[in-house]
Amino acid sequence: MNMDKYMDKSLELELSSGYDLVCGTDEAGRGPLCGPVVAAACILPRDYDLPYLNDSKKLSEKRREELYELITQTAEWAVGMASPHEIDEYNILNASQLAMRRAVDSLIHRPQLVLIDGNVSRGFETATKTVVGGDRLCPSIAAASIIAKVTRDRLMKQIADDYPTLGLASHKGYPTKAHYAALREYIAENGELPEIYRVSFLRKFTLRQD
Repeated sequence: MNMDKYMDKSLELELSSGYDLVCGTDEAGRGPLCGPVVAAACILPRDYDLPYLNDSKKLSEKRREELYELITQTAEWAVGMASPHEIDEYNILNASQLAMRRAVDSLIHRPQLVLIDGNVSRGFETATKTVVGGDRLCPSIAAASIIAKVTRDRLMKQIADDYPTLGLASHKGYPTKAHYAALREYIAENGELPEIYRVSFLRKFTLRQD
């Protein structure tokens, strides 16, 4: 076995010592101007070894899609989301935590421990441990990051069909120059911001349109 292909399990095993059912959770889509923030929760089998498992941001789209299919066929997993309106109402950090809680609560089996990517844990009814950089250190968090990323990318491609001039299929809602330019044109033609946008992310932008 080429160990370079496999994520080290030692930290996750140490953190989950004494717990029988452990899930990892992570989110995708904190930075975009539009669309939901999507979180996933994933319970991997204890003996699970998947080559090239890593932080979703470090993988090519092709590799993410391949791993997504393998993970979702083998693991127990669920997805949760927070809408643009909820992001505006609660702020992106709290909305991300809400999406994670929804993902965990949607699992068939309630985990005894939730490993969370980052350094924040809010409102979970289950024991939690936070792991900074967890999506590159803990296999269950890495798997959740891949599920969340692929799910959100696919969703944004679907939303793109409703807004063909905004280029959402390519930038997935992230703040690129092309995205801002397309958004300006959309507002000029339609007189309003599309409902999929996070108003709180665009206050300075919308002011420039006055």
